[in-house]
Amino acid sequence: MFIMKHAVYVIFAGLIIVALSGLHTMSFAEEGTWAEKVDMPTARYGLSTSVVNGKIYAVGGSTGMVLSIVEEYDPETDTWAEKADMPTARCRFSTGTVDGKIYAIGGCGDVVVALAVVQEYDTATDTWTGKADMLMARSWFSASEVNGKIYAIGGDLGGDFPTVEEYDPKTDTWTKKSVMPTARPKGSTSVVNGKIYAIGGKSGIFASSTVVEYDPATDTWTKKTDMPTARYELSTSTVNGKIYAIGGWDGSETLSTVEVYDPVADEWTKRQDMPTKRAGLSTAVVNVKIYAIGGWTTPNVPLSTVEEYDTGLAVEPEAKLAITWAAIKAQD
Repeated sequence: MFIMKHAVYVIFAGLIIVALSGLHTMSFAEEGTWAEKVDMPTARYGLSTSVVNGKIYAVGGSTGMVLSIVEEYDPETDTWAEKADMPTARCRFSTGTVDGKIYAIGGCGDVVVALAVVQEYDTATDTWTGKADMLMARSWFSASEVNGKIYAIGGDLGGDFPTVEEYDPKTDTWTKKSVMPTARPKGSTSVVNGKIYAIGGKSGIFASSTVVEYDPATDTWTKKTDMPTARYELSTSTVNGKIYAIGGWDGSETLSTVEVYDPVADEWTKRQDMPTKRAGLSTAVVNVKIYAIGGWTTPNVPLSTVEEYDTGLAVEPEAKLAITWAAIKAQD
């Protein structure tokens, strides 16, 4: 979150002129660029990543054998460190972060049986703790956090499910919520301004381009403009109020496609392709840069590839410049 203090706002020609004292501001560019980073120590797909204190935690996944491995990536030094294993080996699961703790939820184990297991990882102590199981065991769902609660959306349990469940870490309880309009596993969710956007996935045997918006405050769903490229096993991340949909599988080939969704305008824009075509990857954001981690290009052959996408936002100290309202919104 970007907190603005001691700022003076002057509205002129649709812009806000912000004079800041002792703070960083951001400038913007239309295009981003990709750069190769050091490989992840353990090649894998079907993993999940979360960010705590500027470091990325790559959790679980599969090499063909399901993993409990946790590896921490520091973007500042471009280095990896081994961390305590997750108690339950799993892949095709999802993680959410609340108050600096990572929650590993669901997924599947060695025998491809869906799991309901939830475990909390404390990065400060490098320890894991068991939590209340999800109400419905499932894999290939996606989880996002809004206002301190985690929403597990969609998934697979031998069929496509529209199930939505809300987890409250404070009470360690799960609650059923309104189902997603279209049952889909293998999609991805991201948050902008307190609303969750469920993007892509697999509908029956076909790749989906469907986008729907979930409002946790009202427990309601709204249809949005379809993503230009139908795909599943993609990953999405939010930067500056826009959602970047990266990679995936269209049913016949892996993709390097990057498309950006603007929820305010309800429209999509093409961006520079990722260097490595892949699906089953996970993405994470640190300092307005997106890190695409792992996945597969050839089915069942894991990748250790890490590529950094610089969105074009730059941090400038002690700056005075013109920015729009979107520039001062919190980063999801």
